[in-house]
Amino acid sequence: MGQTATLPCRRGGTYVTELYEWFRKFLNECPSGLITLHEFRRHFCNGTVGKESAEYAEQIFRTLDNNEDGVVDFREYVTAISMLIEGSTVEKLRWSFKLYDKDKDGAITRSEMLEIMQAVYKMSLAASLTKPDPLTAEECTNRIFGRLDKDNNGKFPIISQDEFIEGALNDEWIREMLKCDPSTVKMERL
Repeated sequence: MGQTATLPCRRGGTYVTELYEWFRKFLNECPSGLITLHEFRRHFCNGTVGKESAEYAEQIFRTLDNNEDGVVDFREYVTAISMLIEGSTVEKLRWSFKLYDKDKDGAITRSEMLEIMQAVYKMSLAASLTKPDPLTAEECTNRIFGRLDKDNNGKFPIISQDEFIEGALNDEWIREMLKCDPSTVKMERL
């Protein structure tokens, strides 16, 4: 069902102290040791641009919930955050792929990508991160599919994980459009 989460392997007391501090804060905010979608959305939206980021928060929550049990435990949370902060470009792109692959079938459809792009675009406009007249979410989706869908899957184009990673590694514009940069998201607590 879900994937086994592993914590990054770092040495030194500062990491252990940092991990303990994250755990303490997590338990302070989520005494059960679990965070629900409702709680996650509340924390995420309070730390970003309010209700405009709710759709994106749901997609992030779904991606964090590796075992698909409807809650995110500390291990799932800290594994993803650690990877997004310290992971390799390929690891970050794999995580981003999971974010876009809503139905978890191993491929991204145009509608899946458009849905995420629209949520990000709405959040970015509300936060004034995007100029008023950049490419629309649909134009971005079309451009990404045009560049990444190398095998032209016909009437219903899809992007495989390999196409996604290879294309993003070889195209700076796409890499910038697809990356999940934790420095652009400030969670109020947790």
